[in-house]
Amino acid sequence: MNPDIDFSRLVADAADAIMICDAQGAIQYWNAAAERIFGFNAADTMGRSLDMIIPERQRGRHWQGYHQTMATGITKYGADLLRVPALHKDGRTLSIAFTVSLLKGPDGGVQGIAAIVRDETARFAEDRKLRARLVELEQRLAGASQS
Repeated sequence: MNPDIDFSRLVADAADAIMICDAQGAIQYWNAAAERIFGFNAADTMGRSLDMIIPERQRGRHWQGYHQTMATGITKYGADLLRVPALHKDGRTLSIAFTVSLLKGPDGGVQGIAAIVRDETARFAEDRKLRARLVELEQRLAGASQS
């Protein structure tokens, strides 16, 4: 590894949100992209629960998976992209995609999770429009073929 690479700057300046949470789900790190995507600055988030960005209807499922991951040290989202809704500080819903890395201590036990998050709200909205347009065109085509 090149000792001249400043990995702390890489993480701080990454275009995707990078956040680190402890085993209880309290936020321990929040980069500038997380501030841009979610609207909360780092001071707003330190030590607080991820519930601030998780829609209420998703929280039970999220925490069940989070605590299971902490207990087992196993996650399927290290390589697989997870797409879920999230909340912006102003209350609007976002569509995000993320992967996680488990942060293990010297004993091998999981001490937290790092997540790399991308805002896919615009892409999701565009996909929804395209799917609606496709349905409309298929209905027109079906109607024309029945005439």
